[in-house]
Amino acid sequence: MTPLPLALGIDFGTSGVRAAVVDPQRHLCWQFRQGYPDLPAPECWRRGLFALLEALPGAIAPQIGRVAIDGTSATVLLCDQAGESLTPPLLYNHPCGEVLENVKALAPAQSPAASATSSLAKLVWWHQTLPSSTWNQATYLLHQADWLSAQLHGQWGLSDYHNSLKLGYDVGELSYPAWMQGQPWSRVLPRVLAPGELVGCVTETVAQRFGLSPQCQVVAGTTDSIAAFLASGAIAPGDGVTSLGSTLAIKLLSDRRVDVGDYGIYSHRLGNHWLVGGASNSGGAVLEKFFDRETLVNLSQRIDPAVPTELDYYPLVQPGERFPINDPTLVPRLSPRPGDDSAFLHGLLMGIARIEQRGYELLIQHGASPLRQIFTAGGGAANETWRQLRAALLPVPIKNAASVEAAVGSAYLARGWLGDAIK
Repeated sequence: MTPLPLALGIDFGTSGVRAAVVDPQRHLCWQFRQGYPDLPAPECWRRGLFALLEALPGAIAPQIGRVAIDGTSATVLLCDQAGESLTPPLLYNHPCGEVLENVKALAPAQSPAASATSSLAKLVWWHQTLPSSTWNQATYLLHQADWLSAQLHGQWGLSDYHNSLKLGYDVGELSYPAWMQGQPWSRVLPRVLAPGELVGCVTETVAQRFGLSPQCQVVAGTTDSIAAFLASGAIAPGDGVTSLGSTLAIKLLSDRRVDVGDYGIYSHRLGNHWLVGGASNSGGAVLEKFFDRETLVNLSQRIDPAVPTELDYYPLVQPGERFPINDPTLVPRLSPRPGDDSAFLHGLLMGIARIEQRGYELLIQHGASPLRQIFTAGGGAANETWRQLRAALLPVPIKNAASVEAAVGSAYLARGWLGDAIK
């Protein structure tokens, strides 16, 4: 039977759902973006998924052969046997500081699971705080991408090793480490697959409802920042990708693995290489706390990047930082605020740029491959003022990503181009 030619990538970010369909020549055939319905999570995610599938053009839907979904890292759900969430999901930046010492007593010091916002911390917190009547119904711990993918293929309890890194999964040995086994919560751990590994075909119900072929296959997904990396055009060790969405994430393709929990640095496996990086809680969400998007554009145009700012900000929406400072109690530094809004925005943008600069410096100091160029993804890629501020701080060329859409990276993952893209 002839394989269906198109691949669908779906990106669930912090602000909405995006989708991209690509053909075998990597041409973009269709795009979709929409905010989440005004419903509590996870129902807003499910409705968002179904809305994009309903929007697929009739000429495209039957030709889709593979689907991959990415989601925000460490956004997790605790589900019953039917895959329904037993509690509201805990989002990527939700701190569970009350159990951090318990988690650190289990996880190795350099593990990305040994943080207050990790998937593991959230699982331990649920186990310790939920009534026994609720915990006893728990069957699966799932990440956002896991849960959404299962809406399509109907197989619960599966994850991928990108999403599962912050759960404690050992991406070097490709197994759960001994310290995770036999814990009172270990029975809900998902089975972990390689990103892009075939899970199965869409269910008959999904195929009929959305006009998909019964041959359409779903593969194990990834995180939103790794999907953005795959879409960027980065292909060789030394290539970095900075993704500025609601938060700031940086990743550097490296020949060497680097894990430094004290700074929130961790490594994902990517082909025969490693994606070394970290994610800051600073980013676009801080900017949008003070300015709407039209105002951000107008104020950015009034900033002269060549004129230094005296403001020394560490922009955060709320206390708590993951990288390059790993401190769940770190207080935002946003004062003094000048009367001129463009000067205030200048300080915010420079504060975010300094966080990026410090992040790359730490990666290289601790053994990652030397930085040779940076690709910019996420909504921040469109802000030329921010690019010029960053260019003054960073010692390598800064380029816009080939695609700034994580959904395109997920479509590449669906097509099986993960290994081919990396030299």
